Amino acid sequence: MISNKDKKYIWHPFTQEKTAPDNITIVKAKDAWLYAEDGTKYLDCISSWWVNMHGHSNNYINQKLAEQAADMEHVIFAGFTHPKAVEISERIVGKLGPDFHKVFFSDNGSTSNEVALKMAFQYFYNQGKKRAKIIAFKDSYHGDTYGAMSVAARNEFSKPFEDNLFDVYHLDVPTKDNFATVKKQLKKYLSLNDCAAFIFEPLVLGTAGMVMYSPEHLQELMEMCSSVGVLNIADEVFTGFYRTGKLFSHQHLSKAPDLVCLSKGLTGGYLPLGLTVVNQKIYDAFYSDNKLKAFFHGHSYTGNPLSCAVACASLDLLEKQESEDNIKRIVQKHKDFAKVLATKKEVSNVRQQGTILAFDVNTSGKDSYFNSNRDKFYNFFLNKGILMRPLGNTLYLVPPYCTSNSELDLAYNAIKSLLNQIKKGSLTV
Repeated sequence: MISNKDKKYIWHPFTQEKTAPDNITIVKAKDAWLYAEDGTKYLDCISSWWVNMHGHSNNYINQKLAEQAADMEHVIFAGFTHPKAVEISERIVGKLGPDFHKVFFSDNGSTSNEVALKMAFQYFYNQGKKRAKIIAFKDSYHGDTYGAMSVAARNEFSKPFEDNLFDVYHLDVPTKDNFATVKKQLKKYLSLNDCAAFIFEPLVLGTAGMVMYSPEHLQELMEMCSSVGVLNIADEVFTGFYRTGKLFSHQHLSKAPDLVCLSKGLTGGYLPLGLTVVNQKIYDAFYSDNKLKAFFHGHSYTGNPLSCAVACASLDLLEKQESEDNIKRIVQKHKDFAKVLATKKEVSNVRQQGTILAFDVNTSGKDSYFNSNRDKFYNFFLNKGILMRPLGNTLYLVPPYCTSNSELDLAYNAIKSLLNQIKKGSLTV
């Protein structure tokens, strides 16, 4: 059995290996389904950690990947370039609009944010200014590299490293009730004149539990930052590529950020790739006869041609009418099911933004990612052939865009079955 060798040799992410059950061995994946070694199949309702846009083993992306592999698998990106890196850069800049001009490549979401933070600090350094502080939301998540961890929520995940993280000014996530207080918090931080940037997940804080907030609130906070020269960094690693209904989440606003970080759905779920896209103002601060003002950052696989090729192929698919229709269909299905959930006493805080649907299961005790309810829910859905990864008591759906209405109904019915068991008392939470 593959799982036996897995247990012997592999150390998995976010896993306490001593107490965790054996990992499920997936031997095939197609469209919205994962197929296990034992013959069980699972409906992938979370796009395999939010990366899969068009379904697994997409025929078109497979073809483009094979074509690129036949031509070139990789080339150093310092002093060299290649067609697919140029193509994806031109297309992404074009889709982001006239406020963006340059693309910097890295390997994943965390590194795309790490790059943005380093750019923000050096942007001021290159001008002879010292701005060493970042502003971020308290419950945010931006990755697991050190800079990204520093600007994210301080919790059990980052506690072992706390003494090594740099200090950050944290804001409460804005709501209708606390927005005046949040603005006072921000005004206080900005008055200290030591802030380089405000980093945020636009409209949806994913790992925090699909926490959603309004574009109007975000826009006002961004304008406050811009008014005193603080840069705005939009972490679109999760929210990009129509997850919130628009191609990029910040496009729900009339104001553009200075830097945008992209990954996850960028390659359609195929290969690692991170992009940090900036406006001309940022780039010009590094453009100099002085070599020491260059941005000294890179990765061995920077601009990997295979990753760039599948990113271009994923954009091809997103531009098709079929994808647009599928996204609209999923949005409407989620809206309809959200109305059903709102009638259930077992749930609260039903929320939906684009193809993201989330709600909280009402529990008797204090909620936590580490409590037993999360594992109960996870295993309940697995037993029904549904892959979901609850965030504590928060259940959510982030399906691939190829997911059919009948497949969505499978997930919705599994959720209703869970709530019925809670209501009858056969599942205690």
